[in-house]
Amino acid sequence: MKTRSVGEVMTREVVQARRQTTFKELVRLLNRHRIGGLPVVDADDKVVGVISATDLVRGQAERADRADRAVPRVRLPGLRRPVRVLEGGAPGLVAAELMSSPAVTVHPEQLVPEAARMMERHHIERLPVVDEEDRLIGIATRRDLLRVFLRTDEEIRRQVTDEVVAGALGLSCEAVTVFVRDGVVTLKGRLERRSDIPPAIRSAWRVEGAVGVVNGLTFDVDDCRRAEPHPVGRPVHGPLA
Repeated sequence: MKTRSVGEVMTREVVQARRQTTFKELVRLLNRHRIGGLPVVDADDKVVGVISATDLVRGQAERADRADRAVPRVRLPGLRRPVRVLEGGAPGLVAAELMSSPAVTVHPEQLVPEAARMMERHHIERLPVVDEEDRLIGIATRRDLLRVFLRTDEEIRRQVTDEVVAGALGLSCEAVTVFVRDGVVTLKGRLERRSDIPPAIRSAWRVEGAVGVVNGLTFDVDDCRRAEPHPVGRPVHGPLA
């Protein structure tokens, strides 16, 4: 069943930073390109970290806290309360101090559902896409991955009918009917064996753009029912005894 890969949906023109990119330049990059984060690469274009707007705010807040604790209070003439005076100014922050590292990356041949699970597992908004040598070749954001859900209900219905009902199950459209509304797939019909139902549901779930599956399938033979175990220590009567 065709499922798009990360390489098919990723953004190829990537805004990136270097280890020594300054705080102000990072802010300018995010603002100019209207993005929420970017990868940090080394001299060989290998990804060494990722910076988000949240990282920038956190870094600035932590630096302010450190400066507040480090600078002594002095009393100036005419002021009732002592104030803190910065001497020489604090050094500027750079990407290497602010980035989240190591970066969670993905390869272009990996599938979109797998990349989505990685984002959810690590609570991140973007995945740098790297080649076999870990060099940056693109970036996949949540918006990129969500493009698969822009498919129409008719496109989803046609794929489920062709690839799940006719392909995987080998059934006719009369045996199993497929309805799709707002991405939710409903399967109705009668299968020969009960064990055929779970694979049919899993296959429908894997279709790009499907956001849910409603099972309306029934069966003729329950081949999933377990045989009753013989009581331990008791004789079994009948032809099998």
